[in-house]
Amino acid sequence: MEEVDNIIIHTFRQIGCDIDDDTVSLKQFSTEMIIGATVRCLKIIDDSTSLPQSLPPGMSARFRMGTDLANALVALGYKGEMGYQTFLYSNESDIRRVLMFLVEKLPKDTAVTSDEPLGKSALLSRSIADSISDQIQSPWIPPCCKKRGIRWRTPKKWNREGASGAHVYHSVAVTMPNGLDDLSRKIPKEVKNYYTKDLLLVSWQPPRHEDVAASLLETNAVDLTAAQEWEAEWNSAGLQSRLTPQEYKARKKERLQKKIASQLQQDIQKAESGGSSSAGAADLLQFLNNLSDKTPGKQQGKGSRFTHTSKLQFAQDDDKAITQMGIGEGVPRADTEEELRQKREDEQQNLRDKLSELTNQMEAMELSMKKFGAGIQQMEEQKLTEERNNEEQEDSYRVKKRTMDLLPDAENNIAKLQGVVEASAQRLVSLAKQWEKHRAPLIDEYRTLKEQNASKESESLKKLEDIQELRDRMKDVVDETRAKEELQKQLAAEYERMTKDVNRSAYTRRILEIVGNIRKQKDEIQKVLVDTKTLQKEINHLSGKLDRTFTVTDELIFKDAKKDESVRKAYKYLAALHENFDQLIKTVEETGSIVREIRDLEDQIESESNKKTTANLEKISADNKEMKKENATLLAKVKGK
Repeated sequence: MEEVDNIIIHTFRQIGCDIDDDTVSLKQFSTEMIIGATVRCLKIIDDSTSLPQSLPPGMSARFRMGTDLANALVALGYKGEMGYQTFLYSNESDIRRVLMFLVEKLPKDTAVTSDEPLGKSALLSRSIADSISDQIQSPWIPPCCKKRGIRWRTPKKWNREGASGAHVYHSVAVTMPNGLDDLSRKIPKEVKNYYTKDLLLVSWQPPRHEDVAASLLETNAVDLTAAQEWEAEWNSAGLQSRLTPQEYKARKKERLQKKIASQLQQDIQKAESGGSSSAGAADLLQFLNNLSDKTPGKQQGKGSRFTHTSKLQFAQDDDKAITQMGIGEGVPRADTEEELRQKREDEQQNLRDKLSELTNQMEAMELSMKKFGAGIQQMEEQKLTEERNNEEQEDSYRVKKRTMDLLPDAENNIAKLQGVVEASAQRLVSLAKQWEKHRAPLIDEYRTLKEQNASKESESLKKLEDIQELRDRMKDVVDETRAKEELQKQLAAEYERMTKDVNRSAYTRRILEIVGNIRKQKDEIQKVLVDTKTLQKEINHLSGKLDRTFTVTDELIFKDAKKDESVRKAYKYLAALHENFDQLIKTVEETGSIVREIRDLEDQIESESNKKTTANLEKISADNKEMKKENATLLAKVKGK
């Protein structure tokens, strides 16, 4: 079995399974390794397999995955017993049979397996070997010659030494036009003139040309971070405010200005209490107040009820802030806060009354507009009907007028009309005959051309199908050629990396030794079978001879037993001896059958011990507990819902 395990493990390593170098037998395979190797083989055999290569965390998902693997193997033609327990609670013999079945089902073309990704250890060793071989093949260069970035050609690729074009990552602030992509946004003319005339190109703004890429990367990263922060803030707080993005930004700007103003007011009060000058802080506060009055996004004049309420609320906050800051001290105040509140309420009530009055007027105007629109549409329909009637009456009038003009000379006019009708009829008949003369050859020509066109179309379709098939074949051939070229390069690289002292004769000798051992075992088995057959023949021959001898002896002694008493005793002794020998033969046969049963039981005990029944029972009990926990959590979730 060691040779079989070595073949299976070697095959799995070739197809890309991540198997440690210390693994030399299937006994060392864990459940994860078995499932990963099985799924990898199934994907190589059938590309449509979509099973994961690792065990899921849940027990129910593991059972489903084991069942899916069993169904896939049964679909491939596996004849043995198969179920989820084969993979989850595996034993060595069953897994060996399953893996040998998969190895036999693998495609013989190595190009299929070469496309599969290799394991981590194989990729790492391959990359290390490539880099070492490149460094060995490239010439040595002193450090003074590496400043220009010299490049050397190796058998595989170009290797560059030195880093003359590398620079330290250093970024500077760059200015880029903002808002030009938004057509709805109005940009002042001064800003546009600055963008078009005065603003330098991005590649000219950094003092060094090497800092352009770093500066652009830094600017884009900052913009991306700001955009992500704004999106997160808008999704969390902006949507809850039920405002537009512009209103939300304006509101946020006002709050920031108020915070700055309150902080400045505190600084002014501290400065006044300390006796220092606060003119600069007061000027800055006045500038902030002016800026808040000119904040874009504020609606002036008409607005919604919510907007007026928010304005009045923020106005109260502004008044409180100004009162706390001490601005306007010394100026006499005419109204108290209660009077101001009363005025605001009166103003709000007046605005509400005006709003309701304007709303009523607008509704009345909309109703009147709808009525006028319906009347206009009705009048247009009447106009169209009248125009149609007028045209019909004009046509009838023209016909009647012409008939009235022809009435004074009715007989002559009727004769003329009959002549005109007959002439037009004869002309139509002649035209029909001429048309028939031209029509027949044209129809024949049309039919022939149609048939030719149909045949040409069918031929062209066949040619197009042939061309498409040729193109598909060409693509397949090109893909196959590329795959084979890549395989040839990979095999050539592996051949170059392989040690040349090992030849195929060693592997061939090893295979021949295995075949010789198998033949020796077969010969020994054949010898045992031949010996068994000869022994059986001898036993049958002796038993037959014994029966014949006993029969002859019994007849001879029975004839003389009637006359002589001693012969009667000899006859009795002969019968007892024959019976004893029969019992001995039965005892020997029963002993042989018991020995065979003992051997069979020992083999069964050994096979059951190899199946790891105790370990599987422990694992099954642990999985059962895990399933109970999962069921309890699911029931709790269902009850919670």
